[in-house]
Amino acid sequence: MAAIKSTMEIQIKDTVEQVQKKLPLEDGTMYSRRKGLESLSVSPLQDYIPIVGEQRIETLEKLARKLKGIKMLGINSTAVGGGVAEMLYSQVPFLNALGVEDEWKVMRGTKPFYKVTKTIHNLLQGKKGMLTLEMIRTYYNTLKENADLYSKDLSDYKPDIVVVHDPQPLALARYLKKRGQKWVWRSHIDVEEETLEANPTLYEFITFCANFYDAAIFSGAHYVVEYWPLHKYIIPPFIDPLSNKNKELVQSEITHVLEKYEIDRSIPMLVQIGRFDPWKGIYLSIQAHRIARTEERCQLIIAGNMALDDPEGEAVFNQICEKTKDDPDIHIIKLSNDRDVNALEVNALQRAARIILQPSIKEGFGLVITEAMWKGKPVITREVGAIPIQVTDGETGFFVTSAKKAASKVIGLLGNPKEAELVGEKAHEYVEEHFLMPDRVADYLRIANYFVHGKLDRDAIISYHPWFKLSKRKG
Repeated sequence: MAAIKSTMEIQIKDTVEQVQKKLPLEDGTMYSRRKGLESLSVSPLQDYIPIVGEQRIETLEKLARKLKGIKMLGINSTAVGGGVAEMLYSQVPFLNALGVEDEWKVMRGTKPFYKVTKTIHNLLQGKKGMLTLEMIRTYYNTLKENADLYSKDLSDYKPDIVVVHDPQPLALARYLKKRGQKWVWRSHIDVEEETLEANPTLYEFITFCANFYDAAIFSGAHYVVEYWPLHKYIIPPFIDPLSNKNKELVQSEITHVLEKYEIDRSIPMLVQIGRFDPWKGIYLSIQAHRIARTEERCQLIIAGNMALDDPEGEAVFNQICEKTKDDPDIHIIKLSNDRDVNALEVNALQRAARIILQPSIKEGFGLVITEAMWKGKPVITREVGAIPIQVTDGETGFFVTSAKKAASKVIGLLGNPKEAELVGEKAHEYVEEHFLMPDRVADYLRIANYFVHGKLDRDAIISYHPWFKLSKRKG
């Protein structure tokens, strides 16, 4: 009987893997219960109770019951790479397990389109440059093509609430929004009002698209664009503590990954995880390591993968490899785009690390910082974007402004393991309190409840620290 059960489990696993390889479908579908596309999964709800407590799960279930029968849809730009996809892989099946029907679509784009959207992303984060009419034309043409692709499917599945992530699919509401639907834009990037105001073409383009929405969700108060005439909410991103990327690992799993990449664990590891992106501060990590190793033996591991919507990734990866090719103490790792392999390897590298380096120049929210903090690791980063929401300097991590200061902090932590351990413990507790999936999904359901029933939960807008939000508001 056990042998039969084992065979069935292998067959089911093989079937799921085959389905995942074919995703997204031609119409962009990544997950759809009505189509039988339920290859994504999360742990049973009761497994989260020991982590977040019974009361928080009961609150979540109560909110979900109020929304029984509604349909939701999430749309983003890529199924591979980046924090948005990482959250949706858990959030979508989690909502369905709660009884709230939620589907996920990934838009399609060409290299010229993603070059345009990367330019938009960079401009929104303050990089100098112009959004040209030709770029805008390329953008709208691609969005119209996606809208045409979605329209037939959405005549069968009529979502009550649509959540669109980041600028790439932003204009879809212009083409697809129907009477009675509520469309919400979820902005994950590091953008401020001053940046928009300083670039009139960019301002007009984003504002025109945003005006088709009923609400916008931001990661922090200082990202809120106050003059947009729509509801505004603040929900920080989250991690799934039971996902492959964040669950506890046995020692053999960690050792397997280190041996695969020929990493000597006897040498203290500094680790940076993330996209190969100019905004991630990778060169500062390299410089900091080279200074620190003159006093404390250590090695640097920089690991990331290529997101399909980021045309700069390959060039940045090649530049870093060239800069470090003669340095045996630095390992540059291009991780697999296979989600399960990637998740377990990131988990193993973070758990093997003594210190995590994430000195981003701009950062909408450092999800990888939250992942490292959950694993009890001290994080050295910069005080930019929404990172101050995550890290309290000297308590749950450290802010630096230069490679020299980062190196000094590395030397101090390697020389004082007890301090590193204490900071890691506080970091873990902070993530447990604020950045776990059940609580932040509850925030999404509060917004949905307002749109469906007209009842605004008292925690719906101030779902995070009110003191932080108010301190960042002007005047």
